[in-house]
Amino acid sequence: MPLLDMTDAELEQRGARWTVREIMQQPAVWAEALQALGDNVGMRRFIEAQLATPNLRIVLTGAGTSAFIGECLAPAIGAATGLRVEAIATTDIVSGPGLCLAEDVPTLLVSFARSGNSPESVAAVQLADRFVKDCRQLVITCNADGELAREMARRDEATCRAVVLPDATHDRSFAMTSSFTTMLLVAAWCFGVAERADVLVAAARRLMPQVPQQCAQWVGHFDRVVYLGSNELKGLAREAALKLLELSDGRIVSLFDSPLGFRHGPKTIINGSTLVVIFLSSDTYTRKYDLDLLRELRADGRAGKVLAIGMLGDDLKADGDTLDLADAQGLTDVELAPLYILFAQWFALQQSLALGLKPDSPSVSGTVNRVVQGVIIHPVH
Repeated sequence: MPLLDMTDAELEQRGARWTVREIMQQPAVWAEALQALGDNVGMRRFIEAQLATPNLRIVLTGAGTSAFIGECLAPAIGAATGLRVEAIATTDIVSGPGLCLAEDVPTLLVSFARSGNSPESVAAVQLADRFVKDCRQLVITCNADGELAREMARRDEATCRAVVLPDATHDRSFAMTSSFTTMLLVAAWCFGVAERADVLVAAARRLMPQVPQQCAQWVGHFDRVVYLGSNELKGLAREAALKLLELSDGRIVSLFDSPLGFRHGPKTIINGSTLVVIFLSSDTYTRKYDLDLLRELRADGRAGKVLAIGMLGDDLKADGDTLDLADAQGLTDVELAPLYILFAQWFALQQSLALGLKPDSPSVSGTVNRVVQGVIIHPVH
């Protein structure tokens, strides 16, 4: 029976109730979160005030999937603002604060966190306060009761704010899905790099019912999957690879890279049981490099399948495995990212079920957890 036709009880029995719900709800929660933000005049003014700070450095941070949000956003925000914008994971800040934080450079630390309770997320905020003289903080989180949200509520609103997303985005499943895309979109809106939310939401609503059937044809045929994307979409490729690794409990080898970078060694992973997925850029210049590799891989004939996800055009006809996002014309790569990841989320979910796993809690050993455990934060001397 198709997943979309199952009742909650049937999905619960398969261990997939929350994962399915949280993937499916995304267009609705995007619209809800962006509507609430659009009514929040104070948040846009807060962002504008920070961006007016001379020599401001913006650091986008988080752990795991939350870190990849920053990797998706940093190129676009840097181009839009003309500022120094870097994606640095909290795990890197915590292990080397002196290497990541600059004492005399005004810094806006933007923290992404599903729960807001992971040890590294809390420690990164505290370390930024300690190592940077002029430190401002923006937290985007899915949990109103998390430590990060509570911490921002205690601070001066002029320099520290929290955006708390609708409770539905606080994913109950193991893997982050709606939390990832909604935090990404909200941050993109805050920094002015996602202005066509109505087009994005409408496209997602039309695309969502089609994706499970599209993904099903590739499930169960590959033991290696490679996701490739350029610039903002490289961070998305990293998230797509992690989603499959998590939900397959490590049984499917997954890799990410940029199309240009893939030739420099990682291409050796390809064999007949490899699926290669290329997220095509909407930028006409960048897209040329994406298509060059697409044609090269198909001409090589070594991969099991080479799938292109994007918009067809004069430079790409429907002459191979292609998912056409015709409804997304005119969207930038940051705006396309939430649409592209829908495929990766569904594919990982269906692959998990095909392996006999429970997507809501796929770790059979129980050694990998929804909120990371076992982290000791050591004092910095």
